[in-house]
Amino acid sequence: MITRRSFNAVAPGLLGSALAVSACSPDLGASRYEAEAAQTWRPRAIVDTQGVALLSELVRYATLAPSSHNTQCWKFRIEEWAITIMPDLSRRCPAVDPDEHHMFVSLGCATENLAQAARAHGLFANAQFDMHQDAIRIALTASTPLVSPLYQAIPLRQCTRGDYDGKPLSSGELALLERTGASSAVHVLLLPDRSIMDQVLDHIVQANTSQMADPAFVKELKTWIRFNGAQAVRTGDGLFSPTTGNPAIPSWLGDMAFGMFYKTKGENDKIARQLRSSAGVAVFTGQAADKAHWIEVGRCYERFALQATALGIRTAFLNQPVEVSSMRPAFASSLGLGDQRPDLVVRFGRGPRMPLSLRRSVHSVLI
Repeated sequence: MITRRSFNAVAPGLLGSALAVSACSPDLGASRYEAEAAQTWRPRAIVDTQGVALLSELVRYATLAPSSHNTQCWKFRIEEWAITIMPDLSRRCPAVDPDEHHMFVSLGCATENLAQAARAHGLFANAQFDMHQDAIRIALTASTPLVSPLYQAIPLRQCTRGDYDGKPLSSGELALLERTGASSAVHVLLLPDRSIMDQVLDHIVQANTSQMADPAFVKELKTWIRFNGAQAVRTGDGLFSPTTGNPAIPSWLGDMAFGMFYKTKGENDKIARQLRSSAGVAVFTGQAADKAHWIEVGRCYERFALQATALGIRTAFLNQPVEVSSMRPAFASSLGLGDQRPDLVVRFGRGPRMPLSLRRSVHSVLI
């Protein structure tokens, strides 16, 4: 991505002439974006909501889950005492996610958010994967309300793509994260040791270099970049430039500047800096490489991320070594995973919040 330093070094003349002929407002939609983001992530007090209104609210909480490139690759169907989550195949990313692994992990994250919100509203969520329809059906039954710290963290969680403070976490915090992020079908490996983190970094950099040499990957990524607030509000999805620490610029200028500044060395240097500022790395591994386990990986990751948020800890994905299939076995071997497939690589640590991302409306994801 374009860094502020590299952009500011060459952009004044280009940007000055650009703004002179563009119809863009000076803030590039910043005020509207901030209002939309605040509305998207608004917390709500538990109220006496019932019926379709309650189920719609559960869907809203589900949509606050993370997804690759913020594609929001899900659709929801509301039934009587049930909600079904399905993949939205129109939002596939075949270059970075050819086997739809990330898509089903994202559906798992949405499922976990929904389950946590349902319990807070006095409903128990029983989620079952239907392999024939590639859908998750969540049956809802009355239960004692439980407003957990994980539920309260949902509107606060974000993938924080910035520098952290480099300070270690306590042994108690690490133990709680490990316990929260694991299940009978998913193992989470926490790596706070600096020498091991450097080994992980080597794999990330190699895989990132491979991805950036792939024109299809770069083209696909660019389609999900939202260079300014107006563009992001218009789509309600994608990666808003300031969420990654980059400047907001006119869309047409972003199209031109992307190829000039999205360079391998700069990206690898940024990855190295951000990983070394982190307190550790978490690697999630499901017992099997199938959609049911990928969904479970997503649920476990989301609990991990929500627990981290409740503790004031940030998280962000560095999934390159699990995305490049030719490099995945060597990465797994370096971690002692044998022939198991590592599913997610996540850095964690304390640091400042970044700007919030947007979500599409509940109405737009219902079928």
